[in-house]
Amino acid sequence: MSANLNYGMPFTHPHWFSPNSGIYHSKHAPMDLPSDPFLDVVSFIFSHRHDGVSALVDSSSGCSISYSKLLPLVKSVASGLYKMGVSKGDVVLILLPNSIYYPIVFLGVLYLGAIVTPLNPLSSVYEIRRQVAECGVSVAFTLPENFKKLEPLGISVIAVPENEKGLRHGCFSCFCDLISCDFDLPQRPVIKQDDAAGILYSSGTTGVSKGVVLSHKNLIAMVELFVRFEASQYESSCLRNVYLAVLPMFHVYGLSLFAVGLLSLGSTVVVMRKFDIDEVVRVIDEYKVTHFPVVPPMLTALITRANGVNDSKLQSLIQVSSGAAPLSSGVVDDFLRTFPDVDFIQGYGMTESTAVGTRGFNTEKFRNYSSIGLLAPNMEAKVVDWNTGAFLPPGSSGELWLRGPSIMTGYLNNEEATMSTIDRDGWLHTGDVVYFDNDGYLYIADRLKDIIKYKGFQIAPADLEAVLILHPEIVDVAVIGAMDEETGEIPVAFVVRKFGSVLSPKHVMDYAAKQVAPYKKIRKVFFTSKIPRSATGKILRKQLRNCLISKL
Repeated sequence: MSANLNYGMPFTHPHWFSPNSGIYHSKHAPMDLPSDPFLDVVSFIFSHRHDGVSALVDSSSGCSISYSKLLPLVKSVASGLYKMGVSKGDVVLILLPNSIYYPIVFLGVLYLGAIVTPLNPLSSVYEIRRQVAECGVSVAFTLPENFKKLEPLGISVIAVPENEKGLRHGCFSCFCDLISCDFDLPQRPVIKQDDAAGILYSSGTTGVSKGVVLSHKNLIAMVELFVRFEASQYESSCLRNVYLAVLPMFHVYGLSLFAVGLLSLGSTVVVMRKFDIDEVVRVIDEYKVTHFPVVPPMLTALITRANGVNDSKLQSLIQVSSGAAPLSSGVVDDFLRTFPDVDFIQGYGMTESTAVGTRGFNTEKFRNYSSIGLLAPNMEAKVVDWNTGAFLPPGSSGELWLRGPSIMTGYLNNEEATMSTIDRDGWLHTGDVVYFDNDGYLYIADRLKDIIKYKGFQIAPADLEAVLILHPEIVDVAVIGAMDEETGEIPVAFVVRKFGSVLSPKHVMDYAAKQVAPYKKIRKVFFTSKIPRSATGKILRKQLRNCLISKL
């Protein structure tokens, strides 16, 4: 942490804020990013030398991949895909839960110059078909149980086991051949920093979910400004750090840490397939986990479990970090009471910013647990009055705009959405309402955008509305989020039935559940005679939220 942060000292116009331009600058010193235009993120990761031993460990079996085998495995996957006909610019779908092979596949695709599009393995056939078509997917990595979902799509499918023990089964023979491929690429394609590396789906600030195109440059900036910078702030050796990977790697938060950034540091990543709090406690104790990145529902479960059962002290934990959704002050206070010796920070990032935004940092002299942190190095921000467009100083709430090297290249095949999200000066309009305090710490106050955050996952109301409106007995529909203590928010549908229909809330919820991933399920249904809309037909969600409060 640089010495000029001036913790606790109030400023009228601090040096990191320009009242003339309205720009907030990072209080951290700028970091040098690679200037070579011909650089890919895989080469960048492995250019960092370290003495790390275990890279990836499967939490259930103990199977592991050492750092000495990591790059050879990545090159094997790239070579095997090349033999299958995959080339630079092709798009590969990763439809997998967390596994020690996820980073190998991800980096192998990128090493070849191809593009990864990740997706939740619990996604419905409809959701998979849409993403495959939009991205032009040619090959998919998935679980055997998802083969039926992919068979009709006419793409090559490779089954991936959970760990090394699974390689013995016949259905994984193709993957086994892939990671043991001793065929070298005849000539590695020229990959530029500006080339696309990933297409991750996000709800953005409004509308249906869209493909966020991230370049190698974006990922390199993320590694440097988020993961490596954060590690540099602490005196402890990265080689001694053990991270628990429960956050899904198909989400930008998990992907940026466990499949990319941490592998440049030599830290150990213990990979869990899915979240189970009893298993989490066992794994933390067994593998002496030091760092646990979470989303709010995981944090709540950890606190409840620690207060309810005294069979574990979780003494190895050094830091818990929370992101992806806002945390209430009550949950933060509960955590600090339950784990007084564990550092706690919050952070902020978006898929559109490659997970880079802000990050908390505590010292012995200064601690701030409620903020989402300081601006990352090389990042700039504005806080803008959403009615007048005026730029606002510290202490005033407005929409957060971000600018920096990690901002996406744009939305896939959607110039209109890109232009409405990133303006001509390169500012990403986040849709989040924030304010800076006089120490440069950022706080989330509200949200302008429509997206629902369920257990840290984004749900676009428009996606659910598009499914429900196809029901023959539904005339009109609107979906909003309702606050929920356990999950953050839940999707609630307001439905206008056809005249004479006896459609029940359960029918509506079951209909949607068959066509969307489990986390997207409608959790409550209210019937109404009319959906409030503006003159242009836009759903007036604020009116529905007020209506919901009265109904609940």
